Amino acid sequence: MKLFSRIIGEGPDVLILHGLFGMNDNWNSLGKQWAEDCGMRMHLLDLRNHGQSPHSPEHTYKAMSADVVEYLDDHSIDSAIVIGHSMGGKVAMRMAVDHPQRVARLCVVDIAPKGYPVHHQEIVDAMRTLNFDEISSRKDADDTLALSMPNLMMRQFLLKSLHWESEDRLAWRFNLDAIEANLEMVGEAMEESAMYEGTTLFIRGAKSGYIKDEDEALLKAHFPKSTLYTVEGAGHWVHAEKPKEMYRVICEFLS
Repeated sequence: MKLFSRIIGEGPDVLILHGLFGMNDNWNSLGKQWAEDCGMRMHLLDLRNHGQSPHSPEHTYKAMSADVVEYLDDHSIDSAIVIGHSMGGKVAMRMAVDHPQRVARLCVVDIAPKGYPVHHQEIVDAMRTLNFDEISSRKDADDTLALSMPNLMMRQFLLKSLHWESEDRLAWRFNLDAIEANLEMVGEAMEESAMYEGTTLFIRGAKSGYIKDEDEALLKAHFPKSTLYTVEGAGHWVHAEKPKEMYRVICEFLS
């Protein structure tokens, strides 16, 4: 699958993979800073069924990893530093395990190689309340979402993926049907034998809970050359909640 991307800067190649319901724009501000200050060529990708990339009923980590490898091939990139957040972090881990020669270094933001129970159905249900035959503005969409989703930050995050499908009709950019059909897959664990021996940085939000203290042994089992960095005061969206600290930590990692 041919993935859409936004490419910024010149230098060694760095891929950024967004999380579930995200898109390349989620990392645009930080990507520009890393490109300018760290001398990197940043590739902000839209994963399949998200953003401006193609839709498919298949939504698995194996397929998404293969998409990213195809992207490297299409851009004549032998290997790249890969950064992934949440679902994008699981794609990055899958890619590093299956294609270690293509991943120069790995950074995984607030997700572990363990299994997670399905916990996105409420978000999907809230998005299903939007009737695009009746909604004519982003404000209408926000007002409708607010009835079942009081979290303003979450609504703003989702509404980034709202676009004008035609001159007078709004729609989601992501493939909600495929994502909902594969929600159990989104949280699946890596197999016990999975291992990547390259340099790996895990970053977690102290308030998140996605990576717990007791998970450190699991991180080392799959990624023996890994370190874990905790961003105090941050939840799951570490890059949005603490962008200055994320900028600094990733700059050090890139250098």
